Amino acid sequence: MSTLTHLRGKTVVVTGATTGVGRGVAWEVAMAGANVVAAARRQQELDEMVVRVAAAGGTAIAVPVDVSDVAAVDRLAAAAVARFGRIDVWINNVGIGAIGPFWEVPVADHARVIDLNVTGMMHGAHVALRQFRAQPEGGVLINLGSVESSVPLAYQASYAASKAAVTGFGRTLRQELRLSGDDRRIRVSTILPWALDTPFWNRAGNRTGHSLRMAAMSSPRPVVDAIVRSCTHPHPWRPVGLKARVALVAARLAPSVVDRFSARIAGVEARLGAAAPHTSGALHESSSGDATVTGGVRARMRRENSSLPLRLLGL
Repeated sequence: MSTLTHLRGKTVVVTGATTGVGRGVAWEVAMAGANVVAAARRQQELDEMVVRVAAAGGTAIAVPVDVSDVAAVDRLAAAAVARFGRIDVWINNVGIGAIGPFWEVPVADHARVIDLNVTGMMHGAHVALRQFRAQPEGGVLINLGSVESSVPLAYQASYAASKAAVTGFGRTLRQELRLSGDDRRIRVSTILPWALDTPFWNRAGNRTGHSLRMAAMSSPRPVVDAIVRSCTHPHPWRPVGLKARVALVAARLAPSVVDRFSARIAGVEARLGAAAPHTSGALHESSSGDATVTGGVRARMRRENSSLPLRLLGL
């Protein structure tokens, strides 16, 4: 049986479901016949997704939630169980950044990155694992990490730190489940993507003075597919794509070389974008718009690259 067949009738909670990878995953699992519990901060975009899923014959409910609020995450789990009776898969997909020289980014922005990416992930994992242990069939917990857990980039200090925490957290949970004897019925999977063309770059805090971008950016589609596969066939680690796998191997074999190379890339890219004001982005208050899977960043980069000679001349 295929992954999509196995998902039919399952209940899947997806956080960060209004944009980027989370939006893509919520749609795909709904179309595979799963009961989707879509969670994010923006009520309007969640409601629009539920209407779209229903129009296509799927089943979804919307639960607005800020994952840094533990009581709100508890309500999210309770809403899923009240409607569908159980939770089969919980996907911790929230991820946001504050990009710029560490000392130029307000400490409140750095703290908010950790609050959402780490504390919010732990809130979701805690309620999910308690639910999985209480139901005979167990469940699958999926955490969205990043290649930056092993290959950090300059100007992304708190984001890289948060993704390193995701990786260590997943390893610890798997150890504890083994010790409790629950490891056969409760699985934990960490997804490790390369930099993706999603609205992340349009919503992150930005203190670089330029629009945010990154070299060799990938489509989010393979990551969406990898998470959907992990719902029924979870692997402890799932690097997505050749670039992610090569980067992780290189970081183990030649960490100093990778650090120098990564710093150079981040330094160059930070100066190539068009001029942009300093902003905290969607860190503290979620903004409307960008309710899409892709972010249009690669297209913007091509426009910026074509105008670079004129910008360098001050024209």
